[in-house]
Amino acid sequence: MGLNAAMKVEAEVVDLLPNATVEVKLENQDLVLAHFAGATKTNFVRVRPGDRVEVELSPFDRSRGRIVKLLK
Repeated sequence: MGLNAAMKVEAEVVDLLPNATVEVKLENQDLVLAHFAGATKTNFVRVRPGDRVEVELSPFDRSRGRIVKLLK
C-alpha cells in the first residue's frame, strides 16, 4: 500500500444531503461526508438511512470519501 493509497472501510448511512452527498458513520463512530463513485453513480444505486456501504476515504482528508459499494 502506497503512501497516498485510499483506505476502504465499512460505514452506515446516516443522512441523505443535497447534491448526491451522503453522511455516513464509520465503525469508529466518526461522521464522514461521502459521494457516489463510478458504477454506483451510473447504475443509479439508491441508498437509505441505515444501509451499509463501503467507503473509500481520501488519504489527504479523512472527513471526505467515496461510496464504492452497497453492502447487503
